[in-house]
Amino acid sequence: MEIGLHHFLTVGAILFGLGLFAMITRRNAILVLMGIELILNSANINLVAFSKFGGLGVDGQMITIFVIILAVAEAAVALGIVLNLYNNFETVDVDEANLMKD
Repeated sequence: MEIGLHHFLTVGAILFGLGLFAMITRRNAILVLMGIELILNSANINLVAFSKFGGLGVDGQMITIFVIILAVAEAAVALGIVLNLYNNFETVDVDEANLMKD
């Protein structure tokens, strides 16, 4: 059995679904960030798969590296926000974030 494009797309769709589920159902900011990371990783899997099977050449891998760098920057900024939220309210519940406006 040879692993083809549809296998990669299936894994990417499952990761995207799990990430979307984590973002929608969780109130903990850390788990919401993990859901975002799952969605970005599903995009990376699809980019690499299309690069290999779709004839994109190295372009798919270069875009994947860019997405990984973007995910690292997003995680650093979001972690700073979560730490600030915890220092101010002693919770990481995203429903408490609306109190930061006051």
